[in-house]
Amino acid sequence: MERKLMSLPPSTSMPEMEPNGTFSSNNSNGNCTIENFKKDFYPTVYLIIFVWGTLGNGFSIYVFLQSYKKSTSVNVFMLNLAISDFLFTSTLPFRADYYLRGSNWIFGDLACRIMSYSLYVNMYSSIYFLTVLSIVRFLATVHPFRLLHVASIRSAWTLCGIIWILIMAAAVVLLNNGSERKGSAVLCLELNINKIVKLQTMNYVALVIGFLLPFCMLSICYLLIIRALLKVEVPELGLRVSHKKALITIIIALIIFLLCFLPYHILRTLHLLVWKVEICEEKLHKAVVITLALAGANSCLNPLLYYFAGENFKEKLRSTLRKDHLQETKCSIPVCTWLKKETQV
Repeated sequence: MERKLMSLPPSTSMPEMEPNGTFSSNNSNGNCTIENFKKDFYPTVYLIIFVWGTLGNGFSIYVFLQSYKKSTSVNVFMLNLAISDFLFTSTLPFRADYYLRGSNWIFGDLACRIMSYSLYVNMYSSIYFLTVLSIVRFLATVHPFRLLHVASIRSAWTLCGIIWILIMAAAVVLLNNGSERKGSAVLCLELNINKIVKLQTMNYVALVIGFLLPFCMLSICYLLIIRALLKVEVPELGLRVSHKKALITIIIALIIFLLCFLPYHILRTLHLLVWKVEICEEKLHKAVVITLALAGANSCLNPLLYYFAGENFKEKLRSTLRKDHLQETKCSIPVCTWLKKETQV
C-alpha cells in the first residue's frame, strides 16, 4: 500500500498517509496535525510491544524447538505464529526511532521498504495462523477421525508454507517504494494521496480476504464448538481436555481479533471513505494511530495462547526452566565458578 509522497506547493496542505491508512496533515501552517501526538505515542507503545513481544515470542520459539521431535501439528502452527511475531517486533525500534526524530528516517532505503512489508505480513499471517489453529482444534474435537489424514507434521508445515508464500506475495507491492528526501528530513512510511481510489480498492481486498473471511470462519468455529459442548453432558476425561483446549484456543483467538484487528480494519476503512484534503479529521487520525498500535500488540497476546492452549507447552516450559536451573546449580561449585570468571576475563 505504500507509495512515495508527492511534493505539493508550499501553500497547499500536504496530507500524508502512513502504512496504517492514517492521513495526517503535515502542514506547519495549519492546525490539522497529529505529528506531536505520533511522536509521543508511537515510540512509547512500540518499545513496550518490542520488549514484551520479543521476550515472549523468543522464549516461546526456544521452548517449541526444545522438543521439536515430539511436536504436533498444533505446535507447528504456533511456532510459525511466534516466528512471525518475533520478526515483526524486531522492526519496532526502527519505527520508534523514526517518530522520535520527528518523522526522519536514517536507516536507508532498503530498511524503509521492509518496515511496512513486515507490518502487513505479520498482521495477516497472524490472522490466518490463528484461524487455522482454531479450525484444527475444532475438527480435532468434533470430527477427530476426519482430521487424522491432515493432522500430520508434514501437512502442517505445508499449510504454513502456503500461508507464508501467499501473504508475502500479496504484500510484495509494499516493497516498491521506500524513503524520500524532503528538505533536511528523509520521509518513510508515507503514501501517495493522489492514488486514493487505488488505496480504497486495496483496502477492500485486504478487508474481505485478509480479515472478514477468517473472522467469519473463526466465529463459526466458536458457535459450533459451543454447540458440541452443550450436546456432551458428561464427557470423558480425554474428550473434556480436548474440548477445553479447543474452547480456550478459539476464545483467545476471538479476543485478539476483536481487540487488535477489528478496530483497525473498521477505522482504516472509515478513514479512507470519508477522507478529503480540505477537511480535518484529527480525532479520526488519532484513533487510527491507536488502532494500528493495537494491531501490532497482537504479538504480545499470542504467547498467552501458547501457554494456555499449546500442546504440552506448560510441561515443556517447566522442563526447560528446570534444565536451566540445574545447569546453574551444577556450576555453583568452586571450579565452575572459577571457570566462569576466567571465561569472562
